[in-house]
Amino acid sequence: MSTVHSTGQLAAHLAGLGVEPGGVLMVHASLRTVGAVEGGPVGVVRALRTALGPQGTLVVPSFTTENSDTSPSYRERVRGLGEEDLAAVRASMPPFDRAATPAPLMGALAETVRLSPGALRSGHPQTSFAALGPRAGRIVADHDADCHLGERSPLARLYDVGAQVLLLGTGFDTCTAFHLGEYRLPGPPRRSYRCVVSANGGRRWWEYEDVDLDDSDFAALGADFERGPRGSGVRTGPVGSAHSRLLRLVDAVDFAQGWLREHRTARAVPPTG
Repeated sequence: MSTVHSTGQLAAHLAGLGVEPGGVLMVHASLRTVGAVEGGPVGVVRALRTALGPQGTLVVPSFTTENSDTSPSYRERVRGLGEEDLAAVRASMPPFDRAATPAPLMGALAETVRLSPGALRSGHPQTSFAALGPRAGRIVADHDADCHLGERSPLARLYDVGAQVLLLGTGFDTCTAFHLGEYRLPGPPRRSYRCVVSANGGRRWWEYEDVDLDDSDFAALGADFERGPRGSGVRTGPVGSAHSRLLRLVDAVDFAQGWLREHRTARAVPPTG
């Protein structure tokens, strides 16, 4: 018979891991690894908010790629299609609506937070964040539409307030905080992005230029972070049935900035001899 974890058990696990009452916590989660929980995803959100306390703020990524024709998922979706079918796909793509657009690829926890009473969401049409708690408004405000995850995004606000990051049954490959390190590199590569947004009751295509986001080496980055001096602050332990990590966002971003400068520059240099 499989174990069903109670909200109280999960909250105790989170407290034991080091989640700070009154703090700000960004969570990446795989609820499948957590196992069965009383109340399902709502029960997990309740446990997180219990550990954070009434003055704590919970933040999740609520990213959307379904409205973009420059995303990897779109390119995979239209691979091999003729012009007529391609045009039909583009015409059917829904415009981003901050209040209504779901974020299915972010998982059940992120969707549960987004849909919770009182949740606020930032306005970026591809990389929005949802937040619950007293500091939610400060964190999600002023997310510029041409800045995915840089200084004019919730990630920078999370850095400013000293947020913690919880990898709840996930690995460092999901650690969005590392992207802020990309923005803080000198002259990071940039590219064009395009997505559908709401406009005057209809839809329009919005094209902009931003940093060329690349998470392909985040697992290696995270492994080096955890092994290094800053990694001594990474707390590990079970939350429900999930092996989890808790870390300081500032530590992750600062380490990523130096690591990416070294490793991506080296990677870009052609071999000699």
